[in-house]
Amino acid sequence: MTTNGSVSTLPKPLWLLAELTYRCPLQCPYCSNPLDIARYQDELSTAEWVRVFREARALGAVQLGLSGGEALVRQDLEELIAAAHALGFYTNLLTSGVGMDERRIRGFKEAGLDHIQISFQASSEELNNFIAGNDSFKHKLEMARLVKHYGYPMVLCFVLHRHNTDHVEQILDLAHALQADYVELATTQYYGWAMLNRDQLFPTREQVAHAEATAHRYQEKLKGRMKTLYVVPDYYEDRPKACMKGWGAIFLTVAPDGTALPCHAAGSLPGLSFPNVRQHDLAWIWNASPDFNRFRGFEWMKEPCRTCPEQTRDFGGCRCQAYLLTGDPANADPVCSKSPHHAALQQQVQAIGETQTGAVAPLIYRNFRNSKRQMGIAAPD
Repeated sequence: MTTNGSVSTLPKPLWLLAELTYRCPLQCPYCSNPLDIARYQDELSTAEWVRVFREARALGAVQLGLSGGEALVRQDLEELIAAAHALGFYTNLLTSGVGMDERRIRGFKEAGLDHIQISFQASSEELNNFIAGNDSFKHKLEMARLVKHYGYPMVLCFVLHRHNTDHVEQILDLAHALQADYVELATTQYYGWAMLNRDQLFPTREQVAHAEATAHRYQEKLKGRMKTLYVVPDYYEDRPKACMKGWGAIFLTVAPDGTALPCHAAGSLPGLSFPNVRQHDLAWIWNASPDFNRFRGFEWMKEPCRTCPEQTRDFGGCRCQAYLLTGDPANADPVCSKSPHHAALQQQVQAIGETQTGAVAPLIYRNFRNSKRQMGIAAPD
């Protein structure tokens, strides 16, 4: 990768994540949506989204994730799926299942949707509904069964955190009982609302070790019948993950208002004004916009990343995590043991763990009322 502006030398986006809306019937306190979701009221129209799909496809994108918020809130979802299918995208709906029924699943099938991933908050009705902030567990079970009935591979996602990490065995038993083909034990990523609730959500090292051992046991037990993915939380690693395979490398996000981002959390970074698809076409945004080129390649790196032999493998880690934990997105991801900020992160992790035996603040649920409060806007109770 280079940052010399030559279109021929730049990577091409393979993955487009269309965050169709930040409206959502769930209120998950681990949501990675930005805290200021209340700002995103002026959503792209159907025609604008279809233009984005067309421009992304022309750039080389082949996979399309339809997400939110909750994409099912969009009444034009079937129309958007059909347009994306006609363009040749592999389409993936990432959904809570709330707002879906058999009629819509049939409609998605007719429109050409390739893949549906349903998220659960826990393996029990009580905990699922507590985390989601609504009574959705039984409906999710019904939707999972219908997805399987209509010939889709059953892909389930459980976001893990302090409140459900001890339940990994029950989670995998539920997934197996539902005849899941693939289950993702998706460790909470601490951006957006999850960062706001980090002290209340972050699991202990002991919880993580037990969950990892359980996941490996089920991988062997159900080998060839159900695939299970489990990833250790970043904060307990000593090398960062290759976030998005590098900034502006293969991943492109478009927010509900048309803001284009190199990853779904990049809008939190200071000093960057990401371009909008209403003012620019995606080719210019991807190839020429200063913010998409800001952390491409390796020239931007400071030590220890600049001379690190592992830079081509991890690309310095996550820019958003570097900012949230050190205040500077150009710093090495503090997950890395080579980072001068690694020791401070480990102290934070220890301090968070110690709060488990003391008083813990209540969860702040992800909703528009709490978003306005985070933005300093008066919101009635």
